[in-house]
Amino acid sequence: MSIDVSEFTVVKEGEAEILMHAKNEVFYNKTQVNNRDISIAVLRTFIFKRKQEHESFLSRRKRAQIPQEPISETEAPIISDPEATTDSVNEKSSGPCEISEVIFHNQPCSIGNESVETHEGKVQGELKPPRVLEALSASGLRAIRYAREVEGIGQVVALDNDKASVEACRRNLKFNGSLASSKVDSQLADARVYMLTHPKEFDMVDLDPYGSPSVFLDSAVQSIADGGMLMCTATDMAVLCGGNGEVCYSKYGSYPLRAKYCHEMALRILLSCIESHANRYKRYIVPILSVQMDFYVRVFVRVYTSAGAMKNTPLKLSYIYQCVGCDSFHLQPIGRTVSKHNSVRYLPGFGPAVPQECSDCGKKYNMAGPIWSAPIHDPEWVTSILEDVKLMKDRYPAYNRISAVLTTISEELPDVPLFLSLHNLCATLKCNSPSAVIFRSAVINAGYRISGTHVNPLGLKSDAPMNVIWDIMRCWVKSHPVKAQPPEHAGSIILAKEPELQANFARAVASLSKAQAKKIARFLPNPERHWGPKLRAGRTITSKHVSLLGPQAINGSSNQEEGDEPQAKRKRAEDSTPTS
Repeated sequence: MSIDVSEFTVVKEGEAEILMHAKNEVFYNKTQVNNRDISIAVLRTFIFKRKQEHESFLSRRKRAQIPQEPISETEAPIISDPEATTDSVNEKSSGPCEISEVIFHNQPCSIGNESVETHEGKVQGELKPPRVLEALSASGLRAIRYAREVEGIGQVVALDNDKASVEACRRNLKFNGSLASSKVDSQLADARVYMLTHPKEFDMVDLDPYGSPSVFLDSAVQSIADGGMLMCTATDMAVLCGGNGEVCYSKYGSYPLRAKYCHEMALRILLSCIESHANRYKRYIVPILSVQMDFYVRVFVRVYTSAGAMKNTPLKLSYIYQCVGCDSFHLQPIGRTVSKHNSVRYLPGFGPAVPQECSDCGKKYNMAGPIWSAPIHDPEWVTSILEDVKLMKDRYPAYNRISAVLTTISEELPDVPLFLSLHNLCATLKCNSPSAVIFRSAVINAGYRISGTHVNPLGLKSDAPMNVIWDIMRCWVKSHPVKAQPPEHAGSIILAKEPELQANFARAVASLSKAQAKKIARFLPNPERHWGPKLRAGRTITSKHVSLLGPQAINGSSNQEEGDEPQAKRKRAEDSTPTS
């Protein structure tokens, strides 16, 4: 089939080129270049880490093989304890897992059988190139970039249940040459059905839907091989950030809050939902990287199978109590463990975590959750991904943005859920805001840790309890007096108490992060105006979409559609005009 390029616009991103029709038949979002670049960086690191885990396992397995001749008593414990070998490998991986299943999921033989067959000359446990599934491919741009830009990748299966999208994907594959055509397999199929019928078959599954991914999660966690990775995007931020709490609960099983930390809470709600779906099949997740940028959240998690490790899930989830009067919030873990006689018992968490009224301002609490309260990043992975991005900066179209985001993530406190806003604290007290350096210094001088967050330039993560935070602010207000407020005001109640901690605002050495000290850009502006989500494929572009696409899109290829709309509206108006 010949392609008439004159009917299309050629869009180039990275090493891929796609043909886009002016009628918006197939969805393409230029803004998602950040998403695609980070995904490629994670995929490259995943292939490298996977190879390391494979080599580490082979060395342990070789050491644990039973020799043919009699062995001494000193060597016997090493051979008779295969679990020790597995545990030593697990310590180097991102989470506890069954390494034999992670690496050799396509070969059901045991370690003993492998050693015998290897002795006979057959190569067992050979690491195959990872198979990738892009569940919602649309134009196929992401799949083509994976095939052309990621070294060591295997087959990429690109699915879509829209005929126009599959035709566009196959057209783009042909346009990108033999390499893309040989590695990418474009199929017309329902992603949910396809993933259910291919259990544990893919090393990496990419979910990037237009809206919520909730309907795909159950089948996605089943199609991933042990130790594989799930990359998942959610763009329904209004739902995840508390705009429609009841809808969020129906889709994700968690109730959100409209608070300053709502975007990080969105990440944690999505992780909690993925973990819930994985637990139904004796599986669990280990987050590698969780990113909020532009208009969406994106998480990268590894999926493992272990009925024993799955029991730890309640330890990773918490409910939130957010005061309605001030910025105090507290977490209530769902579960806890008790060790007794070399055994571990899993018990419900202690509660309640807070009284009926806030101990700081006396107001009530709103309750939300459950959310993922365990770490949402793996620092080792983040460092490796950032190093790879810097080494190959010329191959990432959105290098500046993704390197800034990854740099900020690398400096976050990994074990502190959610964050505070310094401006919100000052708004509650009606006082002038101290600089971030002064406030951070006071927290550090009090003996606690503090860092920024990639979600909000004004957000601060700290392990300091809320009473210490408010004591620091009380000390600040004493040297920077405020106008008197009504006694029932939350700020007045907080300031009426004497601080138990005398804050030290002297400049601390660690008050600036390494990136801040080196003046590395961490929060970049949008590269152009109207940078945001675009229209769903097939929708007519009209003048009401100028806030999304800009006036040039309306005056350009869509003049005909724009001109038709007022005429249609006039026709409907004439038909509905009452006759007297």
